[in-house]
Amino acid sequence: MRFEKAVPVTTIAQLIGAEIKGNISGIATGINEIHKVEEGDLVFVDHPKYYDKCINSAASFIIINKETEVPDGKALLIVNDPFEAYLKIVNFYRPFSPSMKMVSDSSTVGEGSVIMPGAFIGNHVVIGNNCVIHPNVSILDHCIIGNEVIIQAGTVIGSDAFYYNKKTDRTNHYKKMNSCGRVLIQDGVEIGANCTIDRGVSHDTIIGAGTKMDNLIHIGHDTVVGRNCLFAGQVGIAGATTIEDNVILWGQVGVSKTLTIGKDAIIYAQSGVKDSIAGGKIYFGSPVEDAREKMKEFIWIKRIPQIWEKVMGKK
Repeated sequence: MRFEKAVPVTTIAQLIGAEIKGNISGIATGINEIHKVEEGDLVFVDHPKYYDKCINSAASFIIINKETEVPDGKALLIVNDPFEAYLKIVNFYRPFSPSMKMVSDSSTVGEGSVIMPGAFIGNHVVIGNNCVIHPNVSILDHCIIGNEVIIQAGTVIGSDAFYYNKKTDRTNHYKKMNSCGRVLIQDGVEIGANCTIDRGVSHDTIIGAGTKMDNLIHIGHDTVVGRNCLFAGQVGIAGATTIEDNVILWGQVGVSKTLTIGKDAIIYAQSGVKDSIAGGKIYFGSPVEDAREKMKEFIWIKRIPQIWEKVMGKK
């Protein structure tokens, strides 16, 4: 999440009750998770496993629950509970603000675009030119829709990430990590009916130009989909995944989190992708394998009864 205006790190420290160590004159430009951080960002860490990774990342300011060495030019913001500090920052700089109108006054709709009855357009949404938003579509706060985009009925753009702290709170429930990211849909995208595209936790979920989606597709938080991809019905993609250009996912393909599917890959229906795979190949199975090798395997499996009869017949 980018702040509307850069914020002195001392102001952030005061907000979350942190002790500052290091560059006390720094200016924060946003807050992000470790896999998305840029120079000027705040990042939080509350597990020793990730201390070094966060401190040595591109982030300029690290919210942490332990005093440690800090690189030149950076600052530690030391608090008891970094996760709660993150929530305070998000709730202060991007608070929930209900909109009671079908199209929020703070949103803009481009020339030639059509918003059909029953569609909801939230706060600070930008819709480009010549788009068609069908009935009962919901486009939630801060999402950006490009030009010539078609979104079919019942689809939700910008729902919260399915993202919770593994530590339980005092009520013994999982603690929700509030989403402050966006969904960016580029030009020429078509999205089918009853799809769901989650906003980024702290950065952006992106759908590349020219990509086409069938009905009942789910895209998880912070996922980046390339240009001219084709997704058939009931595809499900988990969070923080990268789908490169021209990838085709046929019906009911499931894709796990934080992996990459290479450019021009094709994955046959009902396959499961659990790890990163190279582009330019055709895959099938769960977990996926080269489709030709998988088909050979099926042929040999069918031959097992014949082989068994021959072996037993010789005894």
